[in-house]
Amino acid sequence: MKPCDLDLLTSVSAPTIHPDGTHAVVSATRPDFAADAYVGQLWSVPLGGGGTPRRLTRGFSDTQPQVSPDGNMLAFLRSAPGNKPQVFTVPAAGGEPVQLTDAKMGVTWFRFSPNSAQMVFTSRVPVHGRYGTVDGVAAGAEDPRLISSFKYRANGAGYTVDKRMQAFLLDVPALDAEPWIEPAGRVKESLGENAAAGRFPVARQLTNAEADTSAPVFSADGKRILFTSSLHDTADEDLVSDVYSLELSGGEPERLTNPGGAVSLGATSPTPSDDGEWLFFLASELSASGTDFVARNTSLYVVPSDGSAPARRLTEPEAIDLAEGGIVPAGGSAVLVFNRTRGSVELLRVDAQGEQEVLVTGPRVIQGAAAAAGAVVVSYADARTMGDAAVLDTGGLRTLTDFSAPLRSQTRLAPLAEQTHPSRDGYPVHGWVALPEGPGPHPVLLNIHGGPFAQFDCAYFDEAQAYAAAGYAVVQCNPRGSAGYGQEHGRVIKEAMGTVDLDDVLSFLEGVLRDHPELDSERLGVMGGSYGGYLSAWTIANDHRFTAAIVERGFLDPLSFIGSADIGWFFSAAYTGGDPAKVLAQSPMAGVGDVRTPTLVIHSEEDLRCPVEQAQRYYTALKQHGVTTELLLFPGENHELSRAGTPWHRRQRFEHILRWWAQWLPTPGNPGEEPAGPADAVGL
Repeated sequence: MKPCDLDLLTSVSAPTIHPDGTHAVVSATRPDFAADAYVGQLWSVPLGGGGTPRRLTRGFSDTQPQVSPDGNMLAFLRSAPGNKPQVFTVPAAGGEPVQLTDAKMGVTWFRFSPNSAQMVFTSRVPVHGRYGTVDGVAAGAEDPRLISSFKYRANGAGYTVDKRMQAFLLDVPALDAEPWIEPAGRVKESLGENAAAGRFPVARQLTNAEADTSAPVFSADGKRILFTSSLHDTADEDLVSDVYSLELSGGEPERLTNPGGAVSLGATSPTPSDDGEWLFFLASELSASGTDFVARNTSLYVVPSDGSAPARRLTEPEAIDLAEGGIVPAGGSAVLVFNRTRGSVELLRVDAQGEQEVLVTGPRVIQGAAAAAGAVVVSYADARTMGDAAVLDTGGLRTLTDFSAPLRSQTRLAPLAEQTHPSRDGYPVHGWVALPEGPGPHPVLLNIHGGPFAQFDCAYFDEAQAYAAAGYAVVQCNPRGSAGYGQEHGRVIKEAMGTVDLDDVLSFLEGVLRDHPELDSERLGVMGGSYGGYLSAWTIANDHRFTAAIVERGFLDPLSFIGSADIGWFFSAAYTGGDPAKVLAQSPMAGVGDVRTPTLVIHSEEDLRCPVEQAQRYYTALKQHGVTTELLLFPGENHELSRAGTPWHRRQRFEHILRWWAQWLPTPGNPGEEPAGPADAVGL
């Protein structure tokens, strides 16, 4: 693919299944250059052998579909250009969508009650005087913020202490009721400030905590909500989170997890079983300190709904990692969960007794699932699709959609060759190489993922495809420190960053070069973002074989990271330790004087995960040491630029990356030309 093909990348949401089992509904979303935004609608997908998917809605951005338990309604989030998402409902048989919420900062999550009569949703609630709550007081004129906590902002959200995520309850109105008509003339004048009364159902705020409320759901009897939060006394000093229960009739939240002991949990995703007997949740063990998060796999836990017994762990954390996808009720006392393993994500069925069954495995990433009426439907990605829906049949998955057909017909899919090569100490390193067309010799880009406890996977990856289309072989692997290979694999770089992980990526590259004589071992580039930016910067300080490098949104100075990053207060110490001499021995900034490789530094101005000062100081140090370098800064973007930035910025990022590689590693497909597109970056 080329940068201009980004608008062909359609992703698919987790499905929802109608209770009669006839069809599922998904949202299909793609970048749109004309709107410079992400657009998408809902699609009905028949589950039987006949019929084809059809578009259900025609909104600008319709996402997160949910069929009501009684099957009468379809609810979803809709946002218009420049507006926040709100909950809409439409009769399952079709009709005009009705808006149910008018939350000032938008809705992020919602769920139906078991009887379909109510809905719980979450929205950020701004402190009065901030975020436009007072007419005429713009952001720059607001009162100062007085901060006294470690946790006060988050990448993508900005400040959080003055706009906590809270849970709300509303009664779902009859969809065939008389529509609201805006008053006019004399009536509007007589009503005054009450002229808009009745336009939306009244939502009752259920929580009012000094912490975010996450993923609220109804209990099986519909009398309580269950959610996760951090309401304990030491919440500002640890990473512990809990499942809470709150009666709809009132009262204080009841803490259901972390009763004390040698292990603290970071709990998420409370999910009642379909039979109402059990409450499942996900959690990672944080040790007694509550802060040792490094390479902690996520496990499935269960507790009786009546609280008659303590929680039990159902999956083994060393072998199974359920960090992606959440929990899906699957009938009776069973649920579906998503296991991250060796560059794929499997679908597992687990019941309250711990019995486990692998439903879907193989070279794909299961992204979401739903179960109803005896059917299991998944959304997935693999080497040939960014996202599609499939139903689980006796013989495996039967694909129901083909949203990536334009991508395949208009671009070349570079094949991914899966390989394993020994590191310098013999440790097996697993990964892939994406090969360009032609006999070569092809220049090679070593691409390093972020995290570090994350993984490259086998699904379609726009980065690898864009570079392969330009004539580069793209090498990517999961070195020690990555997820998907067990906790020991991930924890070995704790307080030892830039050691065996550097050995692993370089050894994998060398193995690929040995296996592929069509690759040019004298024309090499290295690049990566976040932790990948760290290891790219560390690589060029310690190895000088690379012609050029790209360091993007990097974790570059562990010392200044503390206090500047939203996670800096705990992340740096956990990964690089607390001994200043040892920290410097793992710091790219401390080793910048050893860099000789021309380096493009890319960063987003609103990045709070790896703040922009990391890039600015690294770029300046490179210049001071006479290294050829450029700094590319994106306004209005945060740490998620390459994955969720505005479409034009994502396109311009690709164009500048290819421009850099054309300068240092030109190919027939990327001989070098000026970046295209409006509002090109200003050179400094």
